[in-house]
Amino acid sequence: MDRETRKAAIAAYKERKTAVGIYAVLCTTTGQRWIGRAADLEKIQNRLWFTLRQGGCRLSSLQAALSKHGPEAFMLEVIEPIEDEALPYVRDRLLTERLAHWCQVHGAEAI
Repeated sequence: MDRETRKAAIAAYKERKTAVGIYAVLCTTTGQRWIGRAADLEKIQNRLWFTLRQGGCRLSSLQAALSKHGPEAFMLEVIEPIEDEALPYVRDRLLTERLAHWCQVHGAEAI
């Protein structure tokens, strides 16, 4: 890859829009859910699965469920994508409100 092509690829990556929103981790064995918020929904599953494999999840109930049922019993689903908001504090407030809403709806713990 030549230098100009590389610069263009880096610039395109930096300018891409990320999908912000609320997601759920579901244990298909028990039906238990954990709800989280993410600034990049495309990358949250890889990050979360890596943390769980390493035993470093800060949510002990999720880590224990994964240890008991195995990773094949878990799936991640996007519950609510959020429109891109230019002001970070507005986006954060909206994510916090929607996270609380979905935790209440599903009777789930927040990640």
